Amino acid sequence: MSKSQKKRTFTLQKKSIYPFFEGNVMAKQKFYVVWQGKKPGIYTSWKTCEAQVSGFENALYKAFDSMEEAEKAFRDNPWKYFKTHKKASQNASLSSPNIIKESIAVDAACSGNPGKMEYRGVDVATGEEIFHLGPLEGGTNNIGEFLGIVHALALLKQQNSKIPVYSDSANAIKWVKNKKCNTKLKPTLKNMYIFELISRAEKWLTENDYPNPVIKWETDKWGEIPADFGRK
Repeated sequence: MSKSQKKRTFTLQKKSIYPFFEGNVMAKQKFYVVWQGKKPGIYTSWKTCEAQVSGFENALYKAFDSMEEAEKAFRDNPWKYFKTHKKASQNASLSSPNIIKESIAVDAACSGNPGKMEYRGVDVATGEEIFHLGPLEGGTNNIGEFLGIVHALALLKQQNSKIPVYSDSANAIKWVKNKKCNTKLKPTLKNMYIFELISRAEKWLTENDYPNPVIKWETDKWGEIPADFGRK
């Protein structure tokens, strides 16, 4: 792995977002609590935190926005800081050697089909949200997955990063490969903006090459994708 691949890539300013996408991805200082790891404690960078949890079976850790929050959490019961025990076990599953931690995971959610659609991208290593768009009226889950992958690819191209993108949607991965959102959804006044995004995403795929692998997330083996909205 090259030095550029090892370097953290998500210190992004809002002005650098690819024009047809929205969302605030401005980086913030994070404080990492390690409850279960090689050396439990509070760490001020992902690099030092990763050294404590990488390869450690059932590692338990979480990022916080302030030192005060981190100190309180470190003294407290860690399970209080996860929505469910299932979520905590998913964090632990990242110790699998088959998961590339230096990566972005994307996922979409849709209330109805069609319905209010949204998608987001998450830093697999830390679980921190990088971008989030929606909810938008009149979309589908597959469209959200497709747009999420292209959003991640565009963002990484701007940062000259070659790290992979994970998606749990085989359809969306195929659409990206074919540079075409092969949806059966029809345009309406309600979903006009979504189809504008689709058009811009397809144009970006046609006009740009990218080195980033788009990899299928193995839900059966690894649990829910880190970008999952947790609404199942």
